[in-house]
Amino acid sequence: MVAIRLTLSTFHFAQVCFNPQPFSSGTASNRPKLPLTDSAKTIIMPTPKYEPAIADTNSTMRLLFADDERNIRSVLTEELRHLGHSVISCADGAEALQILQKEAFDVLLLDLDMPKMDGLTLLEKAKALGSTADVVILTGKGTLEAAQKAIHFGITEFLTKPYTIAGLESVLTRIAENRSAHQKYRSMMTQPHQEGDRKLIGQSEAMQRVYRLIDRIAPTESTVVILGDTGTGKELVARAIHDGSQRAGKPFVAVNCGALPENLIESELFGHRKGSFTGADANRMGLFEVANGGTLFLDEIGELPKGVQAKLLRFLESGEVRKVGGNEATVCDVRVVCATLQHLETMVKTGSFREDLWFRINTFEIHLPPLKERKEDLPDLILVLAKRFRHDLPIADATGLFTPEAYRLLLQYDYPGNVRQLANAIEHALVLSDRFPIRAEDLPDGFRQESSVANHSLQWQKEEKPERPILHKDIVVEPVTLHRNPAQELMSFDPSLEAATLRDLEMKAIESALQRHGGNKSKAAEELGISLKTLYNKLNQSEKRTA
Repeated sequence: MVAIRLTLSTFHFAQVCFNPQPFSSGTASNRPKLPLTDSAKTIIMPTPKYEPAIADTNSTMRLLFADDERNIRSVLTEELRHLGHSVISCADGAEALQILQKEAFDVLLLDLDMPKMDGLTLLEKAKALGSTADVVILTGKGTLEAAQKAIHFGITEFLTKPYTIAGLESVLTRIAENRSAHQKYRSMMTQPHQEGDRKLIGQSEAMQRVYRLIDRIAPTESTVVILGDTGTGKELVARAIHDGSQRAGKPFVAVNCGALPENLIESELFGHRKGSFTGADANRMGLFEVANGGTLFLDEIGELPKGVQAKLLRFLESGEVRKVGGNEATVCDVRVVCATLQHLETMVKTGSFREDLWFRINTFEIHLPPLKERKEDLPDLILVLAKRFRHDLPIADATGLFTPEAYRLLLQYDYPGNVRQLANAIEHALVLSDRFPIRAEDLPDGFRQESSVANHSLQWQKEEKPERPILHKDIVVEPVTLHRNPAQELMSFDPSLEAATLRDLEMKAIESALQRHGGNKSKAAEELGISLKTLYNKLNQSEKRTA
C-alpha cells in the first residue's frame, strides 16, 4: 500500500484524481477508505481500493455531529450527507446541547475532548433530557476510564481515530437496522391484537410500568432480573428485551435452570471436552457459545448449584467461558437476562445463593404483576388467547365469545397460575364447546367450584353450628343426641351405592387443587395432604376408568 500525505486543502482534488467518477456519485462503499486522524493538518490516505456498492437499506437518519476539529467536521459531514443522512454539525458540546434541547436525533456522533463541554458531559445531559438517540463516540484520546463511563450511559459504539468512512458507515447501518427492529417492537406493544404472535398483552398501569422499563433497559447491555410468579410471562419479557436491543436478530437462547439435571447443568451451559467425564464422547458447545452475539435467558436462576454460580459470575465479570475438562477460555459476547420466582435475597441470607452474584445480576429488576392484580387486562387477554387457538374466530370482542355467566366466571377467577392458567382454560373451553357463545359448563371445573365456595362455606357453617336448648315456657328441652356406632355403620355400608360418587368427588377435589396451582402436582398434593406418588396413582386410576 502506498501512503500519500496531503493537506486538507487538496483533499477533494486528490479524491477526484483517484476516482475517475465524479466525487458525488456512488456510495461510500465504492469510494476510497479514508482514515481520519486527530490532526487538522494532514490525512493519511491509502491507495484506493474499490468495492461493490452496498444495496440501499433505507437507513436515512438524523445525525448530530459534534467535533471541535473544523476540517474533520467539514469532511465527515459531507461524507455522511452523501450517504443520505441528514446532518447537523457543531463545534463544541455546549452548542450541541442547545440544539438537542430543540430537536430530536436518531444518532449522536460525539468527540470526547471538546471545549466548553466534553463529550461525556454532553452525553449525560442528553440522557437527562430524555434523548433516545444512539450514541457513537469518536475520539483520538480514548482511555479505558472514558470507555467505561461511556458504556455506563449505553453508548452504541466507541471508535478511536483513525477510523475509516466505511467503518463508520457499517456502524450507522447497524444502528438503522436496530432502530427499525426496535420501532417494530414498540408498534407491536401498542397494537397487541394485530398479530397472533406470543407477546406481552395488556394496557393496565401495572403493565405500562413494565413496558417503560423494557423500553429503557433494552438498548443497554445491562444484566436484568425478571421477578414474578409462575405463568406471568417472564420469558416474554426477556424476549421483548432482546428484540428491543441491538442484539435483535441474533440468537435468543432460553434455558430453565430448574429443569436441567444438577450433574449436567455445567456442561449444558459451558460445554465440555471429549472424555472430561463418563458419557462425554465428543466435544460439546455450551449454551453460552450457542447464544454468542445474542441473549441468554436463565429462567429459575435460583436453582443453579453454587459451583455453577461461581462460573456464571466469572463470565459476567470477564466474558470468558471455560468448558468442562478444558484449560483454555473462550470469549463470548452474550447478554444475560435472568428470571426467578424465588426470593433471591432470602437465599443469599441462608447461603444458598452467592451474594456477589446477586449484586452482579441485579443491575435492573422488572417485577411482573400477577394476573389477579391487573384484571382490567382480562378482556384483551381472553380475546388474543382465543384467537391463538382458533384463528378463524370472527368475533372482535371477548364478550361475544362467552355467555354472560361464563364471562363472569372468567373475570372473577383469581388465576393462581396467571396467564398460563388462563390460556389453558380458554383452550379447554374451545375444545369442549361445539358452538358460540361458550357456556359456563365448558370451562374447567375449578372456575365453577370457586364461584360457589362462598355459598358452600356459608352452608357448612350453618350445619356445623351447635344447637341451642329449645325453651318452651318453663320447660327446657335439650336437643336429642344420637349415639352413633361407627363399627355398625361400617358393617352396614354398601360400597356399590356410593363408590362412584365418592370417586367423582375425590377427582373433583384433585382437579380443583391442580387448577388452583396451575397444574403443579407437587403443590396440589401438598394441599390435599397426600403424597405425590398417591396423587399420580389416583390420576392414573381415573384415566384407566375413563379409557
